[in-house]
Amino acid sequence: MPRKAPEFVILSPDGKQTLLSSYRGKTVVLAFMFTTCPHCQKMAGILSQLQKEYAARGVQVLGATFNPTAKAEVQMFNKVFGVNFPCGYTQNENVLSFLGLTPAEPPFVPIVIFIDKTGTIRAQHLENGEAAHDAKENDFFANPEAGARAELDKLLKGGSSVSISPAAK
Repeated sequence: MPRKAPEFVILSPDGKQTLLSSYRGKTVVLAFMFTTCPHCQKMAGILSQLQKEYAARGVQVLGATFNPTAKAEVQMFNKVFGVNFPCGYTQNENVLSFLGLTPAEPPFVPIVIFIDKTGTIRAQHLENGEAAHDAKENDFFANPEAGARAELDKLLKGGSSVSISPAAK
């Protein structure tokens, strides 16, 4: 079910806050990642390319790293992987709260959320682990670039269907 995106704060390495609500009116792709995760590193590159291609159409990509060492590593992560969108860090508890999960339900990363111009979450993709990359039930992560493009194209055409890929239990 679609739901309003709660407020979310991303901190930059210099302590500046980026508020999710400041992008209301834009289509937002919000990615939760670990700086040390190879799948997240690949996703950062994909999202940088999408930011470049879709920015003129009102799309804004945001990134929040939340592994225990993210605060110290996010600046280098952004540099090494060519991140061209606001990408900072946050705490694990903030991500779980945003996703409506408990500490007993920790998600795999990356997590990619698609939010429409009204601030409504329209799609949420949570990684299901290594096996998911070949699993038919998780097509988004089998080809994340194609999956992200499909979600963005649907949202930009005014589509309101919702796709949620579940977290591993």
